[in-house]
Amino acid sequence: MLKQRIITALILLPIALCGFFLLEGSGFALFIGLVVTLGAWEWARLAGFAEQLPRVVYAAVVALLLFLMYILPDVAPWVLGAAVLWWGLATFLVLTYPQTSGHWSSVACKLVIGLLILLPAWQGLVQIKHSPMGNWLIMAVMVLVWGADIGAYFSGRAFGKRKLAPAVSPGKSWEGVYGGLALTLVITVVVGVVRDWTVKEMLLALIGAAVVVLISVVGDLTESMFKRQAGIKDSSNLLPGHGGVLDRIDSLTAAIPIFAVLLWMAAS
Repeated sequence: MLKQRIITALILLPIALCGFFLLEGSGFALFIGLVVTLGAWEWARLAGFAEQLPRVVYAAVVALLLFLMYILPDVAPWVLGAAVLWWGLATFLVLTYPQTSGHWSSVACKLVIGLLILLPAWQGLVQIKHSPMGNWLIMAVMVLVWGADIGAYFSGRAFGKRKLAPAVSPGKSWEGVYGGLALTLVITVVVGVVRDWTVKEMLLALIGAAVVVLISVVGDLTESMFKRQAGIKDSSNLLPGHGGVLDRIDSLTAAIPIFAVLLWMAAS
């Protein structure tokens, strides 16, 4: 398993880095769209479609919606606004699972939720890419999510006692969340010092980093919740040793649109 994980990572990492940072415009949108479309194919399984045809149809619908969003950029605020509302609701659903699972257990409801997760993730990345220093901002949101994961892993193993959401993901603890948050805030402070931010800029960056990190935890738990409801361990086996695409981007699907909204607010 470890060998598989390493080989897959060595193959995917340069592809991902080139796609994120070397592609521009329509090429970048298409690359991210491909990732999101694969995620949609996996999500259809979480929604209850075991057969390939409906899963492919759902992925095709998502691809079509991405194309419409690309040619109609004015819908971006609505898409990202829907993401803010969804991730607020998702926080409540995760904290109250399984008591509230009956409200979203139908296939139709889960398919709509898939759109609320996947479409804003694509939209957010496209918006961030178009920002000044777009590549650096994409790296920033990824470092926040990766830093939160690393900090949570080590602090959770060392100090984890209080379960974060035992009905959803028994292995995660509040101590892990605190450790991940602490590491990302330290990273933010270091970046702020290097870039000579003002006190106001530093405080806003720390608040923004905290929001992004906490919502990334919700993204991770949300996919875990739907996998638990569906009775499956991984979203697919597309990535040997790593599970599926959604298993690798679940935190990012929440963090990216919120990060994009915070950038908009900071620029306005």
